[in-house]
This record gives sequence, C-alpha cells and structure tokens, in this order.
Amino acid sequence: MCGRLVLINPMDILARFQVPAANLIPRYNMAPSQDIPVIINDGSNHLVMYRWGLIPYWAEDISIGNTLINARGETVDEKPSFKYSLPRRRCLVVADGFYEWKREGRRKYPYRITLKNNELFGLAGLWDTWKSPDGEMLHSCTIITTTANELIQPLHDRMPVILSREAESIWLDPNVTDSRLLKSLLTPYPADQMSLYEVTSRVNSPKFDDPECLVAALPRLF
Repeated sequence: MCGRLVLINPMDILARFQVPAANLIPRYNMAPSQDIPVIINDGSNHLVMYRWGLIPYWAEDISIGNTLINARGETVDEKPSFKYSLPRRRCLVVADGFYEWKREGRRKYPYRITLKNNELFGLAGLWDTWKSPDGEMLHSCTIITTTANELIQPLHDRMPVILSREAESIWLDPNVTDSRLLKSLLTPYPADQMSLYEVTSRVNSPKFDDPECLVAALPRLF
C-alpha cells in the first residue's frame, strides 16, 4: 500500500513536469485525508490540491474516502469506486518519496523510499468529484498500487505505481481510454533505480511534518 508521502522539493515541479506550482511548501509526512498535489489534464496539464482518499461521485457520505486511499492496479477497471474514473479522471500524484513499514514481531518500523537520484516522480492516481448534501464540491484522489519490486518486498507486498516519464504522458492524455493500455502501465518501478533507509518512529504520527521525519533511525542492536 502507500499511506504517507514526502515532497521536500516542490520548487522543482515546474522544471520536472512543466506546470507552475506556486505557494507549495515542503512536506515531510503527507497523510490520507490531507490535500496533496496532483497533476490533472482537463485540456492542459496543471497542478491542483486534492484530498487524499477518493470519494466516488455516487458516495452517500465522505467517510468512504478513508478506505479508498489506494486502488489495486489489477482490478482498477472493475471496482465500482474506481472504474468510472479510470477512462476519464486520471492524475499524477507528485512526490519525491514515500514511507513504508516493515513488520517485525509485534512492531512495525518505518522506511523512507526514494529514487536513487532523489528526483521528483509521478504516482499513478485517479480522482473524482463528490457533491456534499449542502452542495459543496469536493475533489479527492487515490494512489494506484501494484506488486512490490525486489527492494520493497521485504517491507510489504505492494507498492505505489511510479510511472516512467513516457508513461506519464499517456496516463494524462484525455484521449486515451483503453483500459488494457492504461493497465499495462501499472507495473513495479525498477528496484535498481530506487533506494530506502529506516527512519525514526516520528513519522508514525501525521501530526509530525518536519525535516526530523527524514532522520535515519539508529542501528538496532537485536
């Protein structure tokens, strides 16, 4: 799965994705239910802030978003929560890292995962718009996951879909609606182009969102 994100270099978004990204600040521990930066294409690519945790347009209340922070790539065209978004409401979730937890006995230890070059990347995402009972329009999104690569497997059997630069343009192209083509893009990112290290338990709480979240954990003596 993918439950926390990092974006410490928002100033690089314009150069990397060719979209303006004014007023963004570094984020060290983005969590579900918070607004996160995504790139959509509704005629041209641009960056918006959408709530993390997809609320389908047909949902009765907002709480469903708490269970839809991720979508499995294998069934994204089948599940009612996602299948209507796949052909027409796709997005890139912008980040330069994410966290995953490794279970050892009764405890779980967090790890920060990045590309080896520490560059920004685009995660395959879907979005939707929900109308609340009082008429408010709420935009939300989910992150698509796939099977873990060799680097992530010791931590978890799933990982977020990091799209290649070539796949990003296809994913954002509103003229592409073929589900087979779109699902073919949802593959594990090459393990040899990624790196990870254990961080402190500070990131376990979303109330902490500061550079200390990136501090490496001390070696464990057991």
